[in-house]
Amino acid sequence: MIYNRYWYFKEIINPEQCQKIIDLGLSKIEQEKKEGRSVVATTSGNTHKQGQDDSAVPQEDKTRQQLKSENIEKSYVRDSEIAWLDDKWLYDLFVPLISRANVSAGWNFDLESGEKFQFTVYKPGGFYGWHNDSGMCNFSKYKRIIPGITPVNENGSYPPGYVHSSDEYKIGRVRKLSCTINLNSPGEYEGGNLKFDYGPHSDGERFHECTEIRPQGSMIVFPSFLEHQVTPVTSGTRYSLVLWSIGQPFK
Repeated sequence: MIYNRYWYFKEIINPEQCQKIIDLGLSKIEQEKKEGRSVVATTSGNTHKQGQDDSAVPQEDKTRQQLKSENIEKSYVRDSEIAWLDDKWLYDLFVPLISRANVSAGWNFDLESGEKFQFTVYKPGGFYGWHNDSGMCNFSKYKRIIPGITPVNENGSYPPGYVHSSDEYKIGRVRKLSCTINLNSPGEYEGGNLKFDYGPHSDGERFHECTEIRPQGSMIVFPSFLEHQVTPVTSGTRYSLVLWSIGQPFK
């Protein structure tokens, strides 16, 4: 049993560092657009806004069980733009904090490395519905893409969890810890809170909205298998930075 469900650091980086990351992320998004590449945050099964037609409805706070019980056939779980960052100074800044949280929270997970950082932009109405970042066992580990053998989806893309040789370090590993850094001040946007679902059999509250990381430059770390969401942004724009730490599957 995990005693600490998450660990957070308030205002762990200063506003200047936050703005530097925002500028870097927005610059990368504009570069990707100019070069004709999509910056849409996608999901498996194309259950993101841009992967659906106008009849689809946002899942927002609906659990999978609610969607099924309400017979909602077409919905989307995600609406945001992203860019991928792998600047060394970002790892130097945040990886030691993740290691500290791993010990301080009492998890002591066996971690090997971190994936690329995901810079995310949530505009008004943007959100990310209920999901987890990884399972806990061998079924969740990354697998190698073998061209001509690995099956592709109807849209020509590979299934989630398959990686190219350029991401060799991921193969055989699973996401173990997730971290999110809030890059702008709470006065610059409304809504957009990280929210956990601890499950129907949890002791005490089932759902918890993390207002602890609303101050600019605050960071939260939590096990990647926890169900969570980003509630809809009702005004302004929310900028965040996400990193997943990976390692061998849990035993």
